[in-house]
Amino acid sequence: MLEYQVDDRGPSIASLPLDSKPQQPNVEELAAMTVDELWKHRERIETILAEKIAAELAQLKARLELLNGRHKRARKRSNAPVAGRRPYPLVRPKYRNPKKPSETWSGRGRQPHWVQRQLGSGKQLKDLLIS
Repeated sequence: MLEYQVDDRGPSIASLPLDSKPQQPNVEELAAMTVDELWKHRERIETILAEKIAAELAQLKARLELLNGRHKRARKRSNAPVAGRRPYPLVRPKYRNPKKPSETWSGRGRQPHWVQRQLGSGKQLKDLLIS
């Protein structure tokens, strides 16, 4: 009959020494077992695997939390801005649409369509200035 040993150190990739091989069950022993015996061994293996996987998952989650905590602390210590953009001063409009006075433009960024149409019709930017 096969005997199972659970390592008390917990699951790990390096739980076995590099020079040792995992214990392989004897194929003749397995072939000689009844279906019920094989099924019991399978259930025990599934139970042990589930425990080891749960333990390793908990270990990985703890490590991830530790790494995330380090990352947050490192980011807080830096002098870089945390979030958002720096506030810009209010820019007053410099140009006004003569056909529709509610449309204005500060002169920054892309030209509005109404400015492009006015320049296309032969006017200059100085003609659109707000006095």
